[in-house]
Amino acid sequence: MRTTKAARLLAAGAALTALTLLSACSSGSSKGANEALGSKAPVQPRANQNQDRVDVLPGMPPVENPADLYSADRPNQLSPVVKDFPSRVYVPNTNSNTVTVIDPATYKVIETIPVGRQPQHVVPSWDLKTLWVNNDLGNSLTPIDPRTGKAGKAVAVHDPYNLYFTPDGKYAVVMASMDRALVFRDAHTMKVVKSVPVSCYGVNHADFSPDGRYFIVSCEFSGEILKVDTAEMRVVEQEKLPFHGAMPQDVKISPDGKLFYIADMMANGVWILDGDKFTKPRLLSTGKGAHGLYISRDSREMYISNRGEGTISVFDFTRNKLTKKWHLPGGGSPDMGGVSADGTVLWLSGRYNAEVYAIDTRTGRELARIKVGSGPHGLAVYPQPGRYSLGHTGIFR
Repeated sequence: MRTTKAARLLAAGAALTALTLLSACSSGSSKGANEALGSKAPVQPRANQNQDRVDVLPGMPPVENPADLYSADRPNQLSPVVKDFPSRVYVPNTNSNTVTVIDPATYKVIETIPVGRQPQHVVPSWDLKTLWVNNDLGNSLTPIDPRTGKAGKAVAVHDPYNLYFTPDGKYAVVMASMDRALVFRDAHTMKVVKSVPVSCYGVNHADFSPDGRYFIVSCEFSGEILKVDTAEMRVVEQEKLPFHGAMPQDVKISPDGKLFYIADMMANGVWILDGDKFTKPRLLSTGKGAHGLYISRDSREMYISNRGEGTISVFDFTRNKLTKKWHLPGGGSPDMGGVSADGTVLWLSGRYNAEVYAIDTRTGRELARIKVGSGPHGLAVYPQPGRYSLGHTGIFR
């Protein structure tokens, strides 16, 4: 959530029109599907899989295990594309206009990369080869080569608050928050295929259905959620959340693909939504300022960052309940992040404290608190397990 952008958004109101743009160079070529997967087979076959076939979006890699959408994300099961990349934590500092690079083995800052104005998220491309820094107010994307850690020439893109990729690797989708649009671009030519105007304010985060045929989008400034048809590139349903002043944030689908979880920093919890039926969601209270959602490497738990109170709630999917709450010593503002490749560390940015937290996922103990630039936001832990990326700070399937 961006208070500066919220104010401008309210001032602009309905006069804002859908503008276009996004760029992604190598980020989402469908022809690279087998290359990104390493081969036509899964990275590594897994036992006891549910073999029921899922009729997926044409061009999308097959679902390995319909009972567990995150089965390709097991500890250290890296794609051949990324297996030789150095392990790093990339932290976009919205106020400093930089990306801080941390070595997770030492918890030390090893580099600071200048980027465009107000970088919001660091996003892995669909083919896993590029990290895109979303320079929101700079209207550009800065590519980082995760093999070398070097930044390339920025690409002009208007209002790239967040960035996602369709599961077939064919399109990139810009969450153009100020422009009030979802912008689809051809991943080969980078030309705009379709700019989809939206009537809500603050398109923000998203996740895709198991078959990739639709995705759920949060609209943080108007307290709404959207259901978008992936192939037709259009909003098919829209719902106002049943909480006055709702401000939905991160979106994550359950391992079994039956429910979507949507963090809400004003409702202080997580909405639970049946995406297929798109009926009224129910609220699970977690803590003040619920913001980011991250799945454990065994698909059993979800970590929920409660930014307003300096805590992380742990939801157990198998028991369908909250089981733990971890408190950061001395407080903090845990925001966005990701889980280490081996699954033992949860990395979160401290949005209002110019710091990053490393948290032991077995005990909830704070392992490190690292000073970074001002306004750290959507940090990416990279590389991570998975066959391809759906975007944001790392949604891997």
